[in-house]
This record gives sequence, C-alpha cells and structure tokens, in this order.
Amino acid sequence: MSFSSNVKEELAKQISKSRHCQLAELAGIIEMTGRVDEKTGCLSLDSENMLLIQKYAMLMKRAFGTDITKALDRQETGKVLAALKITTLPVNKQAADGLLVMQTCCKRAFIRGAFMAAGSISDPNKAYHFEIVCHTIDQAAQLEGLLRDFDTDAKIVERKGHYVVYIKEGAHIVDCLNIMEAYVSLMKLENVRILKEMRNSVNRKVNCETANISKTVNAAVKQIEDIELIRKMRGLDDLPPQLREMALLRLEYPEAPLKELGGYLDPPVGKSGVNHRLRKLSAIAEELR
Repeated sequence: MSFSSNVKEELAKQISKSRHCQLAELAGIIEMTGRVDEKTGCLSLDSENMLLIQKYAMLMKRAFGTDITKALDRQETGKVLAALKITTLPVNKQAADGLLVMQTCCKRAFIRGAFMAAGSISDPNKAYHFEIVCHTIDQAAQLEGLLRDFDTDAKIVERKGHYVVYIKEGAHIVDCLNIMEAYVSLMKLENVRILKEMRNSVNRKVNCETANISKTVNAAVKQIEDIELIRKMRGLDDLPPQLREMALLRLEYPEAPLKELGGYLDPPVGKSGVNHRLRKLSAIAEELR
C-alpha cells in the first residue's frame, strides 16, 4: 500500500464522538464526492473507494442511525441535507456552511473528511506533497482557510478544471496529519524527515570538508610552486631569515596545514603569522614571473 493509502486506512478508523464533529466530517466527504440522484432524490457517494464508503457508513449510522446499505429515500436524504445545512444542488459544488466548522474540533473533522474523499500524500521518501482536489474555487478557498487556521502554508492551484489545495513543506504536512489525527502516519513521516535531514546534514558537512581540503591542497601546491620558482630564479639563501625558514618548512612538510607549520617554527607562530609569511613569498614569486 502507498503512504497515502496507509494514512486513509488510519483515518477510516478515527470516528469522532461528538455529533457536531460527525456532521462536519460528513460535510467534508459529501462536499467532495456526494451526489443526489435527480430521479429518486437519494443521497449517495460517487466513489468506489471502500475505505471511504465504510467511513461514510459509520458516520451516517452514528449521526443519523441510517443504514446506507439500503438506498436513502427522499425523506432521509432531506433530513441529512438539512442537518448539513445543504440547501442547493448539486451537493458537491458548494462550500460547507460556516456554522459546521466553527469549532476547532469540527475543523479537524471536516479536513479529515475532505482528505478521505479527495486527498492524497506523496511518498515522503521521494517528495513532500499533500493535496485535496476541490470542485470549485469557493470550496478550495474555504479549505485553504481552515488549514491556515492551523498555521499551515496551504496554497491553491487550478488543475484541469479543478482547484487543488496543496502543501509542499514537510513540517506542515506533519501538521496536517496531526490536524486529522493520523498519529501513526505522523510518526512514520517524522522518522523519514529525520533520516532525510541527517543525510542532508552529513552530505553538507562532507561537501564542506571536501571543499576545504581541496582549497588547502590547492593553496599548498601553489605555495610550493612559488617557493621552487624563488629557489630557481633567486635562491632561498637571499631571502630574509624568517621567510627562508618558512620556505624550507613548507618544502619539508608540503601537506601540513598552516597551524601545524607554525608549530615547527622557532619560536612558534600562529596561523595568521604563517599565512602572512607565505603571502610575502607568493608576492616575491609574482615579481619574478
């Protein structure tokens, strides 16, 4: 199973105890996949997702005592739509009534229902992407607002005639799982994020150390070339004592870092002092070129 499927499987088992939250979650589901048959006036889901259908059945049973294995008649449909404050058709083309999502717990439930019906999450090992596909811009704007109420960086993009509410930041996707109360999936995603961050941190350090080593080696090669040029063109004995000592040490210890070279001097000199002398040798070499 995909990560997204695992999340939905976990959410399918999450049933709110409060009826107002059950109604909010039903509103999220029906807003995305509900339909009312024009001839019979019966409410049903336009989905073959068994997890969603089972979740819908449990919510309908808890909230209305309705068994959806039997077709809902007009009266039962009217009762459900009235409770969900859906007054116009089609039911999947309108945003939820604000009264259904006033409380924080109801916002969580509504987002959970919308995700169950029309959402997905990419495999976090490959990329971070959370989205819920809405039918209208009003639905998307409402959902974006609800997600932003929890300080997530939700955004909207139009795609093939639909409006997609999406989140790209890994930490905010973790927040979404927390909002929907998918705590097992949240921990799995956090583990992936931690491993990724550790790998990235190690790679950054390795790259940085490699760059520093390369820079040190290149500098040492250049210093030796300069000293060899001075020895060939002018001779090291003609140099001031401090520079001659520095030149001979660099030739003797071609791979030593500056701090180590300074320790070989008598008296010892710090890194900046060694660098200063090597720069003087480089300047002499440039004059001879």
